[in-house]
Amino acid sequence: MKAYVFPGQGAQFSGMGKNLYESSANAKELFEKANEIVGFRITDIMFEGSDEDLKQTKVTQPAIFLHSVLLAKEMGAEFQPDMVAGHSLGEFSALVAAGAMAFEDGLKLVHQRALAMQKACEMQESTMAAILGLADEVVEKVCAEITDKVVVPANYNCPGQIVISGSMEGIDAACAKLTEAGAKRALKLSVGGAFHSPLMEPARLELAAAIEATQFQTPVCPVYQNVNAKPQTDPEIIKANLVAQLTSPVRWTQSVQAMIADGADHFIELGPGAVLQGLVKKIQRDVQTEGRQ
Repeated sequence: MKAYVFPGQGAQFSGMGKNLYESSANAKELFEKANEIVGFRITDIMFEGSDEDLKQTKVTQPAIFLHSVLLAKEMGAEFQPDMVAGHSLGEFSALVAAGAMAFEDGLKLVHQRALAMQKACEMQESTMAAILGLADEVVEKVCAEITDKVVVPANYNCPGQIVISGSMEGIDAACAKLTEAGAKRALKLSVGGAFHSPLMEPARLELAAAIEATQFQTPVCPVYQNVNAKPQTDPEIIKANLVAQLTSPVRWTQSVQAMIADGADHFIELGPGAVLQGLVKKIQRDVQTEGRQ
């Protein structure tokens, strides 16, 4: 069974989507429509921008969404998913690709999400850190013991790799304790804020209203959502999970395990980079993986 997976923030690179723009009239039309929706020529930044330009949340999120969704659209009738999932932002790409919402609506939501997250980041200095070589339970226990600062598990990427998220002080305290507990590495990430933590609550509230106002349909296949790693097709549950996602951890390990348990043996990553293919292989070595970008 084929599972299509869609990457999140961090997969971007200069030149992303350019081949698609130049080789497909349909893709070019949608890229131009996207420029109108976001209010600036995001295509110029995608195709020619520097790494710094692409790192801005307001650029990164719609850029990765565009690249991913247009790859799925370009496949036409060949795109026949048995199931889909996306990592964080990639969940929006997965939902649009699977027909749960219209392309324009998905892009508007991603654009609003990026701006709301940027705003939340500016309200309090915060960051994230990758913790390598510890069991999930150890990371959870250490974060839970730090009660006077904000720090929580944010991304369960694969066994032995968790990203934590929180205030600067919370991350510093947790990194020190996790290193003592035997982490191979506790590496601060160069991100603009504490995604998937309680510090994203202002963004969650803003996005909730936008999601509620957006029309969702039943997708063509189950969508394994980040918040609980369970397959969903009910539009109302999908919407509620999307809202909760901003302040909840991304359960990627659990999502991939659930997809494999439900029959997935071939994972195709649509979008920039190959991060998810690598994570899938670390979760289950003998499944087939490939990517299109």
